[in-house]
Amino acid sequence: MKMRGRSMTKVVGCGVLAWAMMWGGQGVSFGQGLTVEERLDRLEQKTLSASPGADQETGHMVFFRGGWANLTNDRSGEVFTDVFGASGNRNDNNSGYYVGAGLDLVLSKNVWGLFGGTWVLGEIGVEFKRWNSEKVAQAVPTTCSVAGVATCSTELNKKVQLTMLTVNVAPKIMFMEGSRFRPWIIPVGLDFHVISPPSSDTSVLDIGVQFAVGAQVRVWKALHLGVDGRFHLATGQTDTTNNFGTAGAYLGIAF
Repeated sequence: MKMRGRSMTKVVGCGVLAWAMMWGGQGVSFGQGLTVEERLDRLEQKTLSASPGADQETGHMVFFRGGWANLTNDRSGEVFTDVFGASGNRNDNNSGYYVGAGLDLVLSKNVWGLFGGTWVLGEIGVEFKRWNSEKVAQAVPTTCSVAGVATCSTELNKKVQLTMLTVNVAPKIMFMEGSRFRPWIIPVGLDFHVISPPSSDTSVLDIGVQFAVGAQVRVWKALHLGVDGRFHLATGQTDTTNNFGTAGAYLGIAF
């Protein structure tokens, strides 16, 4: 019986030693004071990292979005938009559509230790907008003809496209970590705008800020669907009012 007891003790001792060596090999020591559950979590994370094809989402995301857009003021009565309404028609529609894409990059997953379960992301985006456009007097051939240039002819029924390009950099605060449904806000972000055609003083560049609110849901693995609404407030560097709002949906792919 004594021999059996000693043999059993040796077996148990060897098992404990092997277990300790295994954890030591993973870079976890007993002196760290970790609970068994914490050690198991670390082992699981290391195993996933070493497993080929394992999902290793970091929270970063590439997204593609689109929807409805609306200017607060139309651009009618300008030289390049409709030659001050010379044909009797004006480019006075202020609604349209937008398409865009961008990146969300995780900056902190707990607001730098202030709020658990709340992420701070940096959004970098680019967005194209086309406002509904009318057939109006076209600026260059019409003014050229009025100036008496023989090779120019008046164009009074030509569609003049009104477009706008926006590049933005903004902080995005996302709530409810661990949930499939996650709302977010952009408290304020920086915009760079390019308008087309140019304003009457031939300027095209403007800057401003944006505010946004939205939410997304994880539908399958790394795929997310979301909705967002934004308002952009421009500074009027082009001597035109370039404020607008958007509302639409997006597809995000986390990585």
